[in-house]
Amino acid sequence: MNEQWSSKLGFILASAGAAIGLGALWRFPYLTGMNGGGAFFLLFIFFTLLIGMPLLISEFIIGRGSKREAVSAYAKLSATGAWKWIGRFGVLGCFLLLTFYAVIGGWILTYTMLSLTGSILQPGRSYEALFGSIVGNPLISIIGLIVFVALNVAVLSFGIKNGIERVNKYLMPLLFIFLLIIIIRSLTLDGAMEGIRFFLSPDFYSITTAGTLEALGQSFFSLAVGFSCMVTYSSYLGNNQSLPRSAGSIVFLNLFVSLLAGLAVFPAVFAFNLEPDSGPNLLFVVLPSVFEQLPLGGVFLSLFLLLFFFATITSSFSLLEIMISAFTQNKKYKRNHVAMISGLLVIVAAIPAALSNNLLRDVLLFDRTVFDLTDFLVSNIMLPLGCLFIALFVGFKVKKGLLLEQYRMESGRLGETANLWYLLMQTIVPTVILIVFIFGLI
Repeated sequence: MNEQWSSKLGFILASAGAAIGLGALWRFPYLTGMNGGGAFFLLFIFFTLLIGMPLLISEFIIGRGSKREAVSAYAKLSATGAWKWIGRFGVLGCFLLLTFYAVIGGWILTYTMLSLTGSILQPGRSYEALFGSIVGNPLISIIGLIVFVALNVAVLSFGIKNGIERVNKYLMPLLFIFLLIIIIRSLTLDGAMEGIRFFLSPDFYSITTAGTLEALGQSFFSLAVGFSCMVTYSSYLGNNQSLPRSAGSIVFLNLFVSLLAGLAVFPAVFAFNLEPDSGPNLLFVVLPSVFEQLPLGGVFLSLFLLLFFFATITSSFSLLEIMISAFTQNKKYKRNHVAMISGLLVIVAAIPAALSNNLLRDVLLFDRTVFDLTDFLVSNIMLPLGCLFIALFVGFKVKKGLLLEQYRMESGRLGETANLWYLLMQTIVPTVILIVFIFGLI
């Protein structure tokens, strides 16, 4: 018998923690800023409900329906073993994603520690130069990476209930509390309404084809679908929980946090006449400039960075867990040993990405640093392919009866939407994903 979540809330908080990470709190604000604001937000909501949620339900069904981790789940539900490569593809994707995700986690951890000691906000400081000095220092980058991965290993060594679930029960409520504090302060700034209008008033003339594709890609990224992380999480789930209701709760929380992230960032950015389209530098360069001009700015910056750190590490749990579970499913290896070995492998593989802004900055592959190339490979190629494989597996390979049984279990009247979900997985979802993949490559 596999270890299981101790409660429905524990599963939802852990799954929400997996989804609400850099995608919702960092990637979403800067993509929204770069793609015109409100129109991008509406497209993101649309794609999350139409494409992301059906995929999330699918991963839940595969996991609970098989009671297996990602690799063996696909083999169990299909007549041929070749489909297990979807799970292996997911493990590889999570591993590669961790090699640059953990580097960013290390940067955030470094910024958080500096902020708590009052070492960031200084009058006249160039925050772009500060960021450059941190990521440009190989020792700082590697130490941050090691500490971030070590924290993951420490939590995951305790298992599902005593590790992931227990930590998420504390960190997820704190994340919401800190985010609400930042929003209240941001909305009380002079000129905050300009930021609200930018974020919530759609201007569809500002949306490009690239922006539309970014919105769809963000719906995958923000729900942690495509690499079978949720297959692994749901394999620990009992039969007393409605999968579509659980997916709906996670989607709602994700969209709600994305809304809160926009309300925290854009009013402050516009209040101080800064550019909303600053891209990935929004967290490390633009926001310190904002907090520098606020009373108690150091306190609010520390809260904001702690918020980002909590979101980042709860998401990374799911990425490392899919690797650990692949080797602990049959009880052949001890969890803590597998966790330590997996963490060590991630650290070694992530070192080139950690050095991409310093010692290896001139080492380019396809005109990209190792960090940027890994990001592109994972986000633009492997993630949409993973979503496409899962859609095809669910839509055309698994027995329809098993899928609908899992969908309807404990779902009441909501179970009546099972056929609609199945139709989406056979038609709209794979078609849209294929279009995104092709245009993404172009």
